[in-house]
Amino acid sequence: MVLKGIMTIELTDEATGDVETVTEENMITEAVNNILGLNPMGIFYAATGEYDAAVLWNGSLLPICPNMIGGILLFSKALEEDTGHIYELSDNLPVAYASNDVNSTANTARGSLNLTESMPIANGYKFVWEFTPSQGNGTIAALALTSSFGGENAYGSLVGDASTFLQLKAADIGSIPDANKMVLFEAVEMDFENSLLYSITYENDSVRIRKLRIPVFSIGLNERLDDSTYTVLEDEVLTPETFEFLGSYTKHGEFMDGQDGYWYGFSNEENSSGDAVMLWIRISKSDYSFTEGQWTLSNAKLMDVGSRELGSYPERVVKCCVRDGYLYVPAYDEKGIYKINLANSTDVTLIEFGFTSKWKPLCETGTCELYMTLVGDLIIGGDFQVTADDTVIHTQGSARLNDAATPLFQYKNFLIGWGGSYGKEYRTAYLLTPYLASINNLSSAVVKTVDKTMKITYTLTEE
Repeated sequence: MVLKGIMTIELTDEATGDVETVTEENMITEAVNNILGLNPMGIFYAATGEYDAAVLWNGSLLPICPNMIGGILLFSKALEEDTGHIYELSDNLPVAYASNDVNSTANTARGSLNLTESMPIANGYKFVWEFTPSQGNGTIAALALTSSFGGENAYGSLVGDASTFLQLKAADIGSIPDANKMVLFEAVEMDFENSLLYSITYENDSVRIRKLRIPVFSIGLNERLDDSTYTVLEDEVLTPETFEFLGSYTKHGEFMDGQDGYWYGFSNEENSSGDAVMLWIRISKSDYSFTEGQWTLSNAKLMDVGSRELGSYPERVVKCCVRDGYLYVPAYDEKGIYKINLANSTDVTLIEFGFTSKWKPLCETGTCELYMTLVGDLIIGGDFQVTADDTVIHTQGSARLNDAATPLFQYKNFLIGWGGSYGKEYRTAYLLTPYLASINNLSSAVVKTVDKTMKITYTLTEE
């Protein structure tokens, strides 16, 4: 199926009636084909359990218009014109957006679909979105069609942030032994192309690294799709001298993928005053060699980085994130986040939120909790986001994930994670909804201001 899109923007001055019109053609990306053509870990099969929660395609994703393609994103900078470019980096988050319905919220970044003028046409679909003078203001250099969910709040707003993640499948893994669940819960990296999962834990005064084979796009003769038959390919035990998980009853510590050829381990106990003490270890992915040490972070008041436990239930709580050579750990008073240079512990910055966080996890509160995760280069927390240049964005802070123990692992449009709470454990797959289904760069940027209305007509046809 070859699609063609033509887009017209009309900016009307409310005082003079003058109309500025821009018409452009677009390119179609691989976003929709990925959803229709890929099936990582068999998430679209009824293979893992009779009662697993699965998305209903009709109404959520189909018909393609106005669902899988049912929203629009507006950007202040041009987008890379590449069919594989389906998500934009955090230095160019959408300035405005709209979905396949009327905006009845207080979100002024969001416009409304004109329900009268928008309709199926002979060989495609005609979308008409409208923005009032108070909506969608800013510089507009590019537009992109997106999903109906992605057009609701993009990556999150003060009105809502759950629409960013559409749960596709929750596969019940409760039948496998708790020790096996804990191996999955302690995953730090997933290599989708090579069907590999890396799990790291601290046990018996040692760091244990397991490299697992897990079916993603291929399945062996004796494998299933319910996580019960992962294969341990390598099991390496490291014996550090300094690094350990601190704490008496609850062991505080976390391992993170540095995305730089190393895994990192951290351990601290929260402190409300004085200096923070942090133990660390850096492990080479290529040969498992490691370095370790202790940081004393002057006048840093930190939460703990996370905790792990295999008691009555497998537990993991994640409260930190690693991005581009820095460890991010929330401040003890919940009013900011510390940024710590992994190569220079004297380089510590407190990034103020400008508000007191609700400090809730991305999932419901339970035995497993995920408070922060990295999606692309955007740190997403419970009610905050931190862009690559450390700008903080305040969001609603709603629960938007199933019980979550691991960070979210991304492959194209899909996010995978493991987690559980009080005896109910799952592998859950999500669709990251604010994808770029098309790319439409304007020859010259336009500016939407409070004295103008904006109408966007986007006709998408099958050629």
